[in-house]
Formats: sequence, C-alpha cells, structure tokens
Amino acid sequence: MDRDFVARMEKSLTDLKTEIISNLIVSNEDFKEIVEGMDPKDLADIASDDIDRKMIEAIGAQDLKRLKLIDSALTRIQQGKYGLCVKCGKRIPQDRLEAIPYALMCIGCKTVEERRNR
Repeated sequence: MDRDFVARMEKSLTDLKTEIISNLIVSNEDFKEIVEGMDPKDLADIASDDIDRKMIEAIGAQDLKRLKLIDSALTRIQQGKYGLCVKCGKRIPQDRLEAIPYALMCIGCKTVEERRNR
C-alpha cells in the first residue's frame, strides 16, 4: 500500500480519535473530570490508556466501539497490515478506507458478515 496514503489515513484516524475524545469532554462532565485528573497527555493517547469503570460509563457504546476500531487500525498501521482484510487477507480498496479509515474487512467479507448477523 502507498506510504503517503497510509500516512494520510494514520493522520485521519488520529484526528478522528481526538475529535471523539474532545466531543466527550465537552458533552460529559464525568469524562471531563477524569481527563482533567490525568497527567497531561496528548488527547489521542487518553483512549489508549486503561479505561476505568467511570470512563467506560462516560463513553457511549458506539463511541467506545469506534475508539477500539481506531486503535486497532493504528496498530495495524504499525504492524504493516493496514488495508488488509482480517478475514480473507485481500487488500481493502482505498475508497473504502477513505470512507471508513478503521475498516477491518473488504466489502465482500463485510457483506457476508452482515447477512449472517441478520
């Protein structure tokens, strides 16, 4: 996969992660208190820390899922596996990754999974 594209996606993922955390800080007093009580860190690193019970309660289920997917994508970038489907190992199209930078599967595998979950 093109290094420039992966670098763009890494920045996009980090920005998305920071945006989610920033929105949580603004909209949730409990989360704001937790973040303010931590050592000063980059916002993108906060979600990577061990999340205690209060933080899990403060983060909505959807946001928590997205943060985990983002962290997983960032890990795959570090491992050199970003952009490869976790099911079949084929390349995920760049258009799909631009739309969903934390996508785990190619369109074919995701479609099969969604049908199975209906």
